[in-house]
Amino acid sequence: MKRKQLLTATLLTAGILLLLNLLAREYSLRLDFTADQRYTLSKVTKDILKDLNNPVTVTVYFSDNLPPQLSKVRRDFEDMLREYARRSGGNLVYEFISPGDDPAIEQKAMQSGISPIEISVREKDQLKKQKAYMGAVIHKGEQKEVIPVIAGQPIEYALSSNIKKLSTANKPKIAFLQGHGEPPLMQLVQLNQMLSVLYQPKALFLSDTANIAEDIRTIAIIAPRDTFPARHIAQLEAFVAEGGNLVLALNKVDAPKQLNVPLTAIHTGLEPWLAKKGITLDNKVVIDVQCGQVSIPRRVGNMTLQSQERFFYFPLLNKFADHPASKGLEAVLFQFANPLSFNGDSTKKFIPLAYTSERSGVLPASAPISLERNWQEADFNEPRQVVAAALEHKAEGKAKSRLVVFGDGDFAVAAQQGQQVNEDNVHFMANAIDWLSDDTGLIDLRTKQVKFRPLRQGISEGTKSFLKYFNFLFPILLVIMYGIVRMQKRKAIRRMRMSETSV
Repeated sequence: MKRKQLLTATLLTAGILLLLNLLAREYSLRLDFTADQRYTLSKVTKDILKDLNNPVTVTVYFSDNLPPQLSKVRRDFEDMLREYARRSGGNLVYEFISPGDDPAIEQKAMQSGISPIEISVREKDQLKKQKAYMGAVIHKGEQKEVIPVIAGQPIEYALSSNIKKLSTANKPKIAFLQGHGEPPLMQLVQLNQMLSVLYQPKALFLSDTANIAEDIRTIAIIAPRDTFPARHIAQLEAFVAEGGNLVLALNKVDAPKQLNVPLTAIHTGLEPWLAKKGITLDNKVVIDVQCGQVSIPRRVGNMTLQSQERFFYFPLLNKFADHPASKGLEAVLFQFANPLSFNGDSTKKFIPLAYTSERSGVLPASAPISLERNWQEADFNEPRQVVAAALEHKAEGKAKSRLVVFGDGDFAVAAQQGQQVNEDNVHFMANAIDWLSDDTGLIDLRTKQVKFRPLRQGISEGTKSFLKYFNFLFPILLVIMYGIVRMQKRKAIRRMRMSETSV
């Protein structure tokens, strides 16, 4: 009977597992406990897939035998594509191809726009370089879009935005104002690449006679250094009055070329115009204990060494409003930022987007910039300074217009051509333009990725070391303690049985 019962139980278990496996191929259920819901498709993605009328093919070139962290990227991407295919009602199909050592497949991948990258692989205690393909090509009819490298970016945004791009016939136009000392578009390469997925970025020079074109949805005014003529300000006012949107990233002061000198004031003529709308850029500069670093030459004996030191004039922002323009951001670095204040009326809605930390303050813009200053706690007694904000005009009978104002003009600008800008800095600017220009909801996907999780400020080095070793040793101690308890229980049971046998 025992053998028959065991066989029956085994067959029943095997049948249940087989049935569950078959059901799992048709239906999927996942519980997503991640902070940013990275494994759950958003509503905007579901809507994009639901609206597909023509087939979309995703060809993924992904090398085999990659390190575990990159193999996980492949599994996550494949899981997401499987979910995309299911949600699209059969209009999205995909395939994975491993180039391996096949020159024909490698050539086809590179002709499609996917080049190999070099990765480091540890093999037999040696570190060696290896060529790897990790890209995807999205086809819709004769059109195609390319994701050159899948790793290191929000995958859902990359997929959904490119599918949306293939489905959009006429993309909205975004203009970057030029002619007033603004940086050229070549210094905004990352921002342009990010926006070109859904928009047509273009340079805009205001003429003396013509009005701003009606097909421009948003104008970005980034780091102007020259004074705006009155006629140009009038053209911007007319654009806003007709429902146009503006992004203004303004510098009130110029970065010093050397230390121990006051900051140079910048007057563009936009400040009085903004003040009439209720937004004032204070003639002050923000300082923050939570800040970036600069490289300073220090004399050590007969040598000069570069020392990385905190620079309180470079606030590192991680306090953001729960707003589409700032949602999902982790760390944005400003430089010589000016605080914003609002004194407008009830016809306008002022929305702070980014704040400095609890240990921040302000200094007069005329104060000399010095690393040798004897900083006191009292210098950082004005916390949560607003350095970025949105303004919505909600007066009845007028076209709805919106503005986003940043108290730093250079945070999304590369200092020189080819230099990379902090990713979240670019995201912040792109999110602001998206919020003003886009109604698809893809803005929520760009920052759907956890990147920056620093330890709490003020933790000593001893505490950090304790936490590191505790996290490493505590699980091992738990296993050892469980083994000891289990061994003692087995010994007790053995002694009890031996006593019963002797009786």
